[in-house]
Amino acid sequence: MINNFESFDNSETATKKDIVIQERVELVSTHMYKQFLDYQNCTVNTNNIFTKMVDCLELVAQNLQQSFSSRGITTQNIYVESDSLKSVAIINILWHKISFTTRCNFQPQSLYREDGRHVPTNRIMALRGNYNDIIKDSKDREDEMIKLLEQEIASLYVPPDQVQKCYFKIKHTGQEFQINQIDAPREVILKVVETVCGGGLYHQDGSIRSFIV
Repeated sequence: MINNFESFDNSETATKKDIVIQERVELVSTHMYKQFLDYQNCTVNTNNIFTKMVDCLELVAQNLQQSFSSRGITTQNIYVESDSLKSVAIINILWHKISFTTRCNFQPQSLYREDGRHVPTNRIMALRGNYNDIIKDSKDREDEMIKLLEQEIASLYVPPDQVQKCYFKIKHTGQEFQINQIDAPREVILKVVETVCGGGLYHQDGSIRSFIV
């Protein structure tokens, strides 16, 4: 009888443990499901914005071609390239190359806010140089991200709700702006082009290379 009672007690304890596991796993799955939904919505909004950004790049290139052509400068080095998935776009402006990409959204991620909030967002990165050249020797995604961050000019962080504003951060100044999702494609493209092409490069002096802002 003693053995039977011990067996009953063990069975009851095991059942309680199973309930605890079930409840806590349910909390985890609920949290991850919310992250998954936010990630899906962020991706939809990010893709919509990026498609419009490619259109804006084309307009910028066309306007630059007209402006330089009227000054008697050849425009063969002013053009836009984009991949078929609309995840990378590169604009060549004479001696400048600027890339934009959404290929940094491998998983759900959040933007930390100073008030302690964690805002779910996807990211559109603006990079100095040709995206394909930047990542060509990357060993994995982590290595790729390190290389992208080294060449980052600015990033646009896109939230899951279309009525929420995006966060636009410029790396070298630390400035941050909030932009609605309708205006974001135009404003980001113009600000990045102005930042890169509105400055210039000093001649190299030893190992120092400074950028005029």
